[in-house]
Amino acid sequence: MLKTRIITALILAPIAIGGTFFLPPWGFALFTAAIITLGAWEWANMSGFEQQPGRVAYAIVIALVLYGLLNVPAVAVLWLALVWWVVCFLLVRSYPAGSERWGSVPVRALMGALVLVPAWVGLNHLRAGGFQFGSTDNNLLLILYVFCVVWVADIGAYFAGRAFGKAKLAPRVSPGKSWAGVWGGLAAVGTFAFIVSVLASASAVETVLLVIASLVTGMVSVLGDLLESMLKRFRGIKDSSRLLPGHGGIMDRIDSLTAAVPVFALIITQLGWLTAVGHF
Repeated sequence: MLKTRIITALILAPIAIGGTFFLPPWGFALFTAAIITLGAWEWANMSGFEQQPGRVAYAIVIALVLYGLLNVPAVAVLWLALVWWVVCFLLVRSYPAGSERWGSVPVRALMGALVLVPAWVGLNHLRAGGFQFGSTDNNLLLILYVFCVVWVADIGAYFAGRAFGKAKLAPRVSPGKSWAGVWGGLAAVGTFAFIVSVLASASAVETVLLVIASLVTGMVSVLGDLLESMLKRFRGIKDSSRLLPGHGGIMDRIDSLTAAVPVFALIITQLGWLTAVGHF
């Protein structure tokens, strides 16, 4: 299993790096749309579509929605995402109570659209918008930053959870997660944000705001993970798919990012660090 995971990672890494950092904005939009569409195919399974034609049709619908949003202001979609993740907090917090309200196939399919579409919009807003923070104005570094926030939160949570993880965070949704992991992950994110602020020659106010924005993003990333775990538990499956040998599926790798990206994009837009430049 470890050998398979390593081989898959070695194949995917250059694809992910090339698609993220070496494509023009329109190429980045297509690359990320392809990933989101694959994620939609997996979400169709979590929604309860048992046959491939239904899953493929759902993925096509999501791809068409992405295309239809090309001329829609990104910020409007990002505000919708923020409201959605507040709702998700309530859903995860009450599970399994309330599952009768969202357990039908159509509702779970709609949930997938609310997860996947804003993530794509947020990524492309980060890529195409006018960005300025401290001495930094590189959008690619901005995208790398939000990725790192999620990774740092995950790493911090892993080590803190192993050392101190007795009180469970959401045992009915994801038994392995603990409150110690959450606090450890946020401590790591806060430290990372401070270091980045210093390297970017940010002002004291900018530093404080970036730390706060990063902490919120780190907290929301946990919610993205929990929501997918809840849907898989409800559906009775372990992985979103077997698309990535040794790693599960696309959604198993990007669940935290789907929540973190749109919320982070909205926060820094409201702070004035990122401005929309036309439509992506």
